[in-house]
Amino acid sequence: MIGQGDIALGFSPQQRQRLAEIGLDDAALADTFDSAEERDARYEGNHRELSQANVDRLDSLRTERRRPVLRTVESVLVAALVADGFVEVATPLMMSKGALAKMGIGEVHPLWRQVYWVDTDRCLRPMLAPNLYYLLSHLQRLWPPPVSIFEVGPCFRKESKGSNHLSEFTMLNLVEFEPSGDPADRLRMLADVAMRPLGLQYKIVETDSGVYGATFDVEVRGIEVASGVVGPHPLDEQWGVNGPWAGWGFGLERLAMMQTGGSRIHPVGRSLVYLDGARLNVQGTRPGSHPVAEE
Repeated sequence: MIGQGDIALGFSPQQRQRLAEIGLDDAALADTFDSAEERDARYEGNHRELSQANVDRLDSLRTERRRPVLRTVESVLVAALVADGFVEVATPLMMSKGALAKMGIGEVHPLWRQVYWVDTDRCLRPMLAPNLYYLLSHLQRLWPPPVSIFEVGPCFRKESKGSNHLSEFTMLNLVEFEPSGDPADRLRMLADVAMRPLGLQYKIVETDSGVYGATFDVEVRGIEVASGVVGPHPLDEQWGVNGPWAGWGFGLERLAMMQTGGSRIHPVGRSLVYLDGARLNVQGTRPGSHPVAEE
């Protein structure tokens, strides 16, 4: 046993990285050992068990669920919103510099440095909100209230590295223009419309964002999975939108991470390294007792 004054011996950086990749939780990654032999034996045991768990998960995707959890989360949310009267829309992946400017995002804004530019005037969209604003500017005069729309699709940001961030991620943004009743009350109702079918316990907390200012977050186990805001808002004038509204932006990979009980977002995102949370470069025994080689 490690005594007072001894240096704790943990997994090596290479061992930690590999075990994290194949699914060892943070608490187990922090284990310490009395000797290198004990550490290496634990590593081999964990590696063997987790590798087989990844092989088994890949097989269950093929034989049981057939759809990755990220796509299942999307389907559940889409069905819930359509049942609540929302209309799904689809808008371009590329966005103009002018659209970002209308959101208050210029060269001095922190988000500007996270944008993937295609050319001097166009970028891969870092958010869905500008396109929904544009649609609302027309639909507010074409449809009777409430105008309820949503979009699901990829967004792109040069995110800082971390267990909860991706450079390519999937957003679901919904907005209801001129709701019948108080927008803040409707915002909370819409959070429940989306979260209840997923079966996740959540809470709503007040916070702020670099774009909208005062906002609300939906949190699951202390992780933000959605950000919401109510209008009228100062940004509305830039788009010619006039009236009260309530809107949420959900991060689908974070919801998928919460659904699987994981602590890292990369396994459930769009990837060539993982498939539905299972690492592909693992070894184990596939059904029928045929060994699977690790690359």
